[in-house]
Amino acid sequence: MNKILSVALLLLVSFTANAQDKKAKELLDQVTTKIKSYNNITIDFKYSLTNLKENINKESKGNVIIQGNKYVLNFMGVTKIFDGKKSYTIVPEDEEVTISSSNDADEKAITPSKMLTFFNSGYKYAWDILQDVKGRKIQYIKLTPTNPKDQRKEVLLGIDSQTKNIYNVIEIGKNGSRTTLTVNSFKTNQPLSKNQFTFAASKYPNYYINKLD
Repeated sequence: MNKILSVALLLLVSFTANAQDKKAKELLDQVTTKIKSYNNITIDFKYSLTNLKENINKESKGNVIIQGNKYVLNFMGVTKIFDGKKSYTIVPEDEEVTISSSNDADEKAITPSKMLTFFNSGYKYAWDILQDVKGRKIQYIKLTPTNPKDQRKEVLLGIDSQTKNIYNVIEIGKNGSRTTLTVNSFKTNQPLSKNQFTFAASKYPNYYINKLD
């Protein structure tokens, strides 16, 4: 009888886990569909990095405009423009612009254009906790990287249950680090300049232009 009970409990746990994984996949698919429906997205965000072992505690703010695979990112005093073919990294402190072509070998990197859909490959996912954040119901999905060489132990993806937009992304490293990106403002389909994603060298007359390729 005990053996039969143990098998029954194992099957129940397995069934429950599979059902929750299916719920997680369905929610992620809804997020992806919602993201792809927007013509463009403008995000103001807060970034934090903590590591108690190494006594690290950093915070910063930034913003990004995304349209398809193009983007303009302002973060930590640096502006990065990607026009779909080349990336332009503008560092005012050094008066330098670095220009490089898109690198297909770096497809696994979470770039701004992928930050809202990065979870579609390379992870196992599981249904996690539901939190109330200032009246908003944030449902978390736990993502576990499938690549054993990945330095991240897991990624927690917080999704607004009502809007199906991403609220935050928490990356927990194997070294004890914790990186959190929280969306403070999420705007869609804003009127953009036709030159929004175009780098104009004339704006940086005294900058050193570093062409990598």
